[in-house]
Amino acid sequence: MYRSKIRGGLSRRRFLQSSAAGGLVMAGGLVLPALSRAADRPVITHGLQSGDVDGGRAMLWARADREARMMVELATRPDFAGARRLPFVDVGEATDFVGKLDVTDLPADSEIFYRVRFADLAMPGAESEPMTGRLRTAPSAKKTITFGWSGDTAGQGWGIDLDRGGMLTYKTMLAHDFDFFIHSGDTVYCDGPIEAEKKMPNGEIWKNVTTEEKSKVAETLAEFRGNWKYNMLDEHVRAFNAAVPVFYQWDDHEVLNNWYPGEMLDADDRYKVKSASLLAARANRAFIEMTPLRPNLDEPGRIYRKVSYGPMLDIFFIDMRTYRNANGKNDEGDAVSFLGSEQAQWLERALAGSTATWKVIASDMPLGLVVRDGENFENMANGDGPARGREIETARLLSFIKHAGIRNVVWLTADVHYAAAHYYDPQKAQFQDFAPFWEFVTGPLHAGTFGPNDLDDTFGPQVMFQKAPTKEQGANLPPSDGLQFFGKVTIDGESEDMTVNIRDVADNDLYSVTLKPERA
Repeated sequence: MYRSKIRGGLSRRRFLQSSAAGGLVMAGGLVLPALSRAADRPVITHGLQSGDVDGGRAMLWARADREARMMVELATRPDFAGARRLPFVDVGEATDFVGKLDVTDLPADSEIFYRVRFADLAMPGAESEPMTGRLRTAPSAKKTITFGWSGDTAGQGWGIDLDRGGMLTYKTMLAHDFDFFIHSGDTVYCDGPIEAEKKMPNGEIWKNVTTEEKSKVAETLAEFRGNWKYNMLDEHVRAFNAAVPVFYQWDDHEVLNNWYPGEMLDADDRYKVKSASLLAARANRAFIEMTPLRPNLDEPGRIYRKVSYGPMLDIFFIDMRTYRNANGKNDEGDAVSFLGSEQAQWLERALAGSTATWKVIASDMPLGLVVRDGENFENMANGDGPARGREIETARLLSFIKHAGIRNVVWLTADVHYAAAHYYDPQKAQFQDFAPFWEFVTGPLHAGTFGPNDLDDTFGPQVMFQKAPTKEQGANLPPSDGLQFFGKVTIDGESEDMTVNIRDVADNDLYSVTLKPERA
């Protein structure tokens, strides 16, 4: 990874006004350069990505097919007039030919265009065709912003079926021109092999694009990397990534279903590697390599972090996986961990120090829905009653938010493979020492649809909306059944009202609510 800088202002331009010579129009009208596959020239293999964008900084990502020099140009115009070349990044086998560039000192409230080429290090003069992406930096003053969120991509064996259009939710989302997108976890399914054919409930056959690395559960670093590369074979995913910065967090399927540190897989014959911690270490490396997440210099594998997107919004990405104790009955005292003490203390400090109007907690699991792991519990919810086990950690956080006077906290999450809006009401809760708040659930983006889950009354969640399969429809419905969901959030630049909208793959408006900010 390399850090570089760009300075200068611009007036905002529509990216779709630009077209590169020899370009290819992808889903949603995004213009991407055509790829040369000549054997003597490098190839950009899996598109471009940007992420962790704020008012003056962004991460850029690309991958070559060989040892090569990644060369990036930045401009504030779509025709790249006056473009500036950044310091190069050499890529090789150590990072699976991935290059990441940390660009700083970007102008706020600006559309930034970036163009990437790779030069063959073994054959001077041989360069790839260029590929172009864009991103939008956060405003420095109050201005309307729009972003999306969802989770769960390529799960339950539902991969890329070209006859059914591929991963269509990404195509739908691209048309909304988000400032950024939050991928709320289960970004890949490393425990879910993709087979060439999968029988659908209606008797039809789902035909997947397949790769060797997705033919079995992931155990090696190459196999974990291969899960990411599989998703980026989809044209809609590549088009979306090139046009919209994606902020990533993880949940369980980046490693394996319902994993926890120290778990041993002695009873799972699919795995030769029996240590979930060893698998998680390899998965974490692949996660950081294959996404435009900004590495933490103090804790290289750390995923939790804060991203500020202008004066109205701070986003707190939490990690409910890495620091938990073993899944169990979740009825112990307070000597249990879910976020872990260091992360919980960081979250309290970061929330208390935030001056943004809205504080969004991007959570990889819902708070009040029961998620089971066999006879044990997978998340913090453990059924009706007072706060017990992992719920005590949640109770402390919610109580802290109330007594510290932290206003306008909203939770966004995915994981359960259906869409819902929950209002947490202390008057209807077993534990009542907290201020009311909203939680919104979306997903899957492209996976089987399930639900709904049971509610846990400990924190008083009230279902304001939900969309899930009926009993007659059953579970694990394929993406072609249309129950694929994403969320859209708009924060108005004048009123600062937050409107949360839940939509489906056909872009139907399923539910919408406008939240007015509380003032000090």
